[in-house]
Amino acid sequence: MRGARLAVDVGSVRVGLASSDPDGLIATPVATLARATGSKKRLPEDIAQIVHEVNERAARVVYVGLPMHLSGSEGSSSGAARAYAVQLAQAIAPVTVRLVDERMSTVSAHQALQASGRSGRRHRQVVDQAAAVVILQTALDAERVSGRRPGERVVIDPHVPPAARGGAAGDARTTVE
Repeated sequence: MRGARLAVDVGSVRVGLASSDPDGLIATPVATLARATGSKKRLPEDIAQIVHEVNERAARVVYVGLPMHLSGSEGSSSGAARAYAVQLAQAIAPVTVRLVDERMSTVSAHQALQASGRSGRRHRQVVDQAAAVVILQTALDAERVSGRRPGERVVIDPHVPPAARGGAAGDARTTVE
């Protein structure tokens, strides 16, 4: 299971990105990206930046945080994260994208930032990447304990050419492996 892993915290305005070392021991922040929209002919800039990071770091898997209610049910933001994961999976195939439960990642990120002495106003600038670090470190720890990659794998239809996929959620499904 050697190879870098990335994690993405999907927000409506910003996207946090974190990466691991090749041995998957520790997660570190990478960037906070502005959430963008693309045309049918172009990838959104935030997804294009993640594609660049996947290639640059030779990432083996990308974990996308799936927001869940404390009860375990999914809400409207879960649907947005799933759609984003599908679009990302289409852009980075054959690299695997997995959806992982991100309950409390933003709360944990805020607490860590506060404990480090960072003022509340300045949290917004880095909270998304700090949440991505929490998501990734949780996934890395789960990998070490179970010997398997956690979460639901986003599976895209290999028979649909990348240019024709267009990012629609109907072009992929998730499976628990």
